Amino acid sequence: MTVGAVLLGALSTHATTYLMERGRNRHQLLTRWDDKKVEAYGAYVDAAKARVALAVRLYEFRENLRDGDRTESDRTERELREDLAGAGRVWGSAFERVMLLGGDDAIEAGHELNATVAEIDWQATGRITGSLGDWRERNRAAFRLINDFHEAARRDLGIQGSVTGEKHPERDLLLPPRERTGGTSA
Repeated sequence: MTVGAVLLGALSTHATTYLMERGRNRHQLLTRWDDKKVEAYGAYVDAAKARVALAVRLYEFRENLRDGDRTESDRTERELREDLAGAGRVWGSAFERVMLLGGDDAIEAGHELNATVAEIDWQATGRITGSLGDWRERNRAAFRLINDFHEAARRDLGIQGSVTGEKHPERDLLLPPRERTGGTSA
């Protein structure tokens, strides 16, 4: 009887330890993957925004929208195009990490953002045409889609709250006052 009680005690101790260890390992694994997702999501948004910023520089250069204050005066169009192409490669690699680690909604939001960022790139390089109004609307759409991506990533990570909605009204492009009232500069 004593031997049975000792064996039962040892067996229950072993089972309890095993289950606790297994649960802890599972939690560590999930935490590690969440950390990787946060890094992937952040790198992707950074890369998308960098690509848009470089497209803006090229577009303003090509359209002579810098009002003579050319901070890019020592840069050629070719160099700006090379910068944009490099940013495109970084952006593509960042999205591949999202594809590997991301949730379905985050991946889909990324695809939608990718299409708009590509249009911005194409207008900046002259592959598609459009007015300054078209250009600005593409940029507005990109930043709305970045917010949509943020929302999907937050849901995937189980983060409460929102970056849009009642407490966070939609923002517009930041433009100097004369451009908001109909001036011609970008």
